[in-house]
Amino acid sequence: MPYLIASKLPSKSAGNRFRALLERPEILQLPGAHNGMAALQAKAAGFDALYLSGAAMTASMGLPDLGIITVDEVAFYVRQIVRAAGLPLLVDGDTGYGEALNVMHMVRTLEEAGAGAVHIEDQVLPKKCGHLNGKRLIDPNDMAAKIVAAVKARGDLVIIGRTDAVGIEGVEGAIARAKLYIDAGADAIFLEALTTRICSGTSRPSSRASSC
Repeated sequence: MPYLIASKLPSKSAGNRFRALLERPEILQLPGAHNGMAALQAKAAGFDALYLSGAAMTASMGLPDLGIITVDEVAFYVRQIVRAAGLPLLVDGDTGYGEALNVMHMVRTLEEAGAGAVHIEDQVLPKKCGHLNGKRLIDPNDMAAKIVAAVKARGDLVIIGRTDAVGIEGVEGAIARAKLYIDAGADAIFLEALTTRICSGTSRPSSRASSC
């Protein structure tokens, strides 16, 4: 129980520690941890950061992943995972639990609970697990407004804009949404439910080929 001993607590915020991990050249692997015991197992296996999946969390509660849990319930899981392992944690923030003000409340709640990052998706409530059919999306500008609100509310929390548009608007539509979310202030983007590799070109004149 390292969180009980002040001298063992991290000197930097969870958000700054998560950012530092993202800046490393290698891929950051984030195993799912839906409770404190899973977090300890992941830490013992040598992982440097963790992911709290909404689907895994709700499944552990015997509930479907339809956005029916509250932000306070999520914060309970965040606290126990962070206390147990002390590792930076990316949290599935679903749709932000409402509109812009709700998103700001979520950001403050999760950051105060110890989260290092959160991703927010562009589905309409009631949402569905990203790998299921029948999802509906909000207007991309409304989602961008949520990103702007999240950035205003955060201290060091990493804000990730997630889009579930691939299965609805295609890859190009998803990329367009992702670019809009980056412009709104998201630190990173998350394209959900990809089934093929995406190759993106560069606008630099000296470049002759696309990169995957």
